[in-house]
Amino acid sequence: MHVDALDYAVGFTVVLVGAIVQGSIGFGLNLLSAPFIALVIPEALPATLVLVALPASITTVVREHHHLDLGTLRWMLVGAVPGTITGLLIVGHINGGDLAVLVGAITLVGVALSLLSRTIPVNPRTAVAAGFASNVFGTAASVGGPPVALLLQHHRGPVARPTLGAFFAISATISLIGYPIAGVITVDHILFALALAPAMAIGLWASRHLHPFVDGGWLRPAVLGLSAIAGVAAIARGWV
Repeated sequence: MHVDALDYAVGFTVVLVGAIVQGSIGFGLNLLSAPFIALVIPEALPATLVLVALPASITTVVREHHHLDLGTLRWMLVGAVPGTITGLLIVGHINGGDLAVLVGAITLVGVALSLLSRTIPVNPRTAVAAGFASNVFGTAASVGGPPVALLLQHHRGPVARPTLGAFFAISATISLIGYPIAGVITVDHILFALALAPAMAIGLWASRHLHPFVDGGWLRPAVLGLSAIAGVAAIARGWV
């Protein structure tokens, strides 16, 4: 995998912005970074961004662990294991464009359902389904945030952020265990992730200053808006 100065600059910038967003609302690092990384260094996906997102997720949990929703987290993780297996079966065996269109379409359907209904019930069934969908897309395309974020959109920021962070940390670890089996991770992926780590750290530090704004009633609009943008971008990326 060859990374020149321009490629690195693009990667650094999008990871920085993505980390600010993820540290603010609980997800968004890979969602924002993946389309740009796919344009300049497609071979870096999905392993590099999953590696970068892991410490970001852990940091989110550590910062606000007292508000973690353990009940919902457990059920999301029940869905994450078969989701990872499905994602590993998909990665490398399905056209990347087709997968991007599928991810985008499902994300937009989720946003539409959220707007049409006052709430998405948070129960064992919906949590397992969200965890499954998140890890299928996260493992296969490094973009797994929308399903679980939409599930928790009505939670308060201090609850949603660590719960999402814990889920992403554990599910990313499961994916990383499976990548060597699927043959989709190399030393180059690890080195590139380490090179992007400063951008992730700076972004997470900066995100703390946005917590009061997000927690003042803007978590749901931010989740829905970012998910909609990501859905449209994924479909556009798949059709290009």
